Amino acid sequence: MSDSTETDYEVGQDNIQIMGLDIHNPVFAVSGLTIIAFVFFSLVFREQATEFFGWLRPALTSRFDWVFMIACNIFVVFSLVLIVTPYGSIRLGGADAKPDYSYAGWFSMLFAAGMGIGLVFWGVAEPISHYGSSMGGIAVGEDGVRTDWAPLGAAAGDPATSKDLAMAATIFHWGLHPWAIYAVVALALAFFSFNRGLPLTMRSVFYPLFGEATWGTLGHIIDVLAVFATIFGLATSLGLGATQALAGLNYLFDVPVTDGMKVLLIVLITGFALVSVVAGLDKGVKRLSEANMILAAALLILVLIVGPTVAILTGFFTGIVEYVRELPALSNWIGREDTNFMQGWTTFYWAWWISWSPFVGMFIARISRGRTVREFVTCVILIPTVVGALWMSVFGGAALDQVMSGAGQAVSDAALELKMFKMFEAFPMTGVLSFIGIILVVVFFVTSSDSGSLVIDTITAGGKTDAPTAQRVFWCILEGAIAIVLLLGGGLGALQAAAIATGFPFAIVLVLMCVSIFIGLAREKRRG
Repeated sequence: MSDSTETDYEVGQDNIQIMGLDIHNPVFAVSGLTIIAFVFFSLVFREQATEFFGWLRPALTSRFDWVFMIACNIFVVFSLVLIVTPYGSIRLGGADAKPDYSYAGWFSMLFAAGMGIGLVFWGVAEPISHYGSSMGGIAVGEDGVRTDWAPLGAAAGDPATSKDLAMAATIFHWGLHPWAIYAVVALALAFFSFNRGLPLTMRSVFYPLFGEATWGTLGHIIDVLAVFATIFGLATSLGLGATQALAGLNYLFDVPVTDGMKVLLIVLITGFALVSVVAGLDKGVKRLSEANMILAAALLILVLIVGPTVAILTGFFTGIVEYVRELPALSNWIGREDTNFMQGWTTFYWAWWISWSPFVGMFIARISRGRTVREFVTCVILIPTVVGALWMSVFGGAALDQVMSGAGQAVSDAALELKMFKMFEAFPMTGVLSFIGIILVVVFFVTSSDSGSLVIDTITAGGKTDAPTAQRVFWCILEGAIAIVLLLGGGLGALQAAAIATGFPFAIVLVLMCVSIFIGLAREKRRG
């Protein structure tokens, strides 16, 4: 297993040309046909699909929660250690490589692809949910001091403490752990592609572990798993985005909330994504991502100004402090009594992020040439964690302030997808804020779909980044179809079940990926 073997591997040796398509055989065929069959049977046997998805999520989260908890803790520790080791000075692409994008363009694309729709959907919904139910029950001693971590039942302790814990738990789900998952995959793909000359596809990462077997059946299985994880993880987010956008349209314009309207919305937004996909990475995805970041920043600043500004800013800092203090307890999986929180929230989130990791990781890898490992890990983990905490503190903090003051009952009672719009009712320019929120969801929807299509296309084309446009169009359409059948076959529960089911096997793949990264970086350092 020599370094020269890694570098000399021919990218397209098992690709075939059919009707203008550049197919990596058999990854394209197996993944494409399997997903088409899933769509067909889910539509034909809708009742059975609904029943199956209803069983799948609790079955996985109750039995394998420890797998997700342990794996994601490994990713955080591994990533943070890389920052302080000598390996941090290694540059992706070689010592003379220069970044392809500015910090602004780079950060906009990685952030929009990484968490866009989720932040908008859960920014109000999650802190409110934790405060009122799964995170509210705080064990408080006679002296008024919280004695242990017991997020059970309705709020029973000091409201301010409940608020801090709700924000800490929310930041936990959008902080170091998810971005460490992305960082592991992105770093592995970028290093083995840019520094070792291997194809930009998931199998390449495992060459140090499996050698030439990487290019055979084992590699096909890894790439097919990556396609499954990506497309079902994307479908979960697209379904959430469509649900929230339709709720906003109903709130503002009385658009009926029906299955038919959800399908129509997904079809329309998938159409916009197709336009961006055809335009390509620089003209389509990059410009949309930058526009999205400007729009997101504008909405955040507006809410910060018209909302309880001092309380929000104070809550941001107290939430960060509480997050750091409670991080060991939140990350622990042994002897937890709060199974509703750990299995219903944390395990789902970790599976969701893992299912997104091939998509987000490959996308970040493609735009990260020229960065050092230290710069890469710092920017991909620490900065998004702080920005995500700020977003959650602004939206969640404003909503919690309404609830604690007694004026937020409508927010508490609203469905998850409607909570943000109900919060806006208490602010000036309600209609403007709500409309910007809808546009933001739609554009995040588009950026996730188009960048996801580019990534899946790269995997199924054997690592090629310039595969025919028709293939990107195919995967973009298939993503929309998956989102539709999951919504029709069980709604939010089905979407979450699909993310967990595909995230579970890929969690094991990512742990092995950490070993492979370490071996690759050690060899690179020895080469000087």
